[in-house]
Amino acid sequence: MTGPYNQPTSANEMPRFAGIATMMRLPQAASAAGLDAAFIGVPMDIGTSNRSGTRFGPRAIRSESVMLRPYNMATGAAPFERMQVADLGDIATNPYNLEKSIGLIEAGIAAVIAHECIPLILGGDHTLTYPVLRAMAAKHGPVGFIHIDAHADVNDTMFGERIAHGTPFRRAVEDGAIDPHRAIQIGLRGTGYYPTDFDWQREQGFRVVPVEECWHRSLTPLMAEVRAMMGSGPVYLTYDIDSLDPSVAPGTGTPEIGGLSTIQALEIIRGCAGLNLVGADLVEVAPAYDTTGTTALIGANLLYEMLCVLPDRRPEAR
Repeated sequence: MTGPYNQPTSANEMPRFAGIATMMRLPQAASAAGLDAAFIGVPMDIGTSNRSGTRFGPRAIRSESVMLRPYNMATGAAPFERMQVADLGDIATNPYNLEKSIGLIEAGIAAVIAHECIPLILGGDHTLTYPVLRAMAAKHGPVGFIHIDAHADVNDTMFGERIAHGTPFRRAVEDGAIDPHRAIQIGLRGTGYYPTDFDWQREQGFRVVPVEECWHRSLTPLMAEVRAMMGSGPVYLTYDIDSLDPSVAPGTGTPEIGGLSTIQALEIIRGCAGLNLVGADLVEVAPAYDTTGTTALIGANLLYEMLCVLPDRRPEAR
């Protein structure tokens, strides 16, 4: 550590392949006290509907994050010069009980944000975002919602169950955790069961951007519209890795062809700069389906980009 803030361990001090695999090789902290932002894992996959394995996502993302350096050469962001950041380890979910895991996640995130610390969550299947949103709404009220995904995740039930990785955002709307008039879903695609599969969220007030509207174009103009939609209120960002085309990110449980590029992913996240982000997650990395580690590497980079766009809370910045 140099200066007042934690720094990632340099590869000139410890080889990248060595040392403890925390996110970006930051110090691990036992509490969010004194932190401005923190990486926290939620290893679970008992909400998945197809290929399991996202319980190993946080560990794989941390392992691949050794490639990351502290300065963002493209945007000029230097998050470790203005924020105290650490890795809080993992929330101990219950691998045998999804309902209990929901409660554990909500309580775990509530404890983090009670310290005014912004959580950046390593998933884990997308079910986890439901209790996170509940914790966010308990503190901030209904939040603006930016959702990047191949799937809408607004089913009423899956196999008769109301909680699964395809239902979290219907539950969150029903609970008043999302402001549906400040909500957008980007990258939806694939086959469906009915032609009305994307209608429910539109009826609530969501803006839906199918992936076909993203093909062959920059998403920078779209993100200008998103910033105007979100305004100055609290915003939560959730990024499902399966929003990316499986040719670049195959390590996920429910891949769909025709997805976003990593360049578009960067445009989306960098386009969140200036928003009042109160939390974010990167979910659905299932490393067993990508032996190269590329999917987890992409996930690590996108989480770093999220860190770079978090609001500056220093007194002088206000």
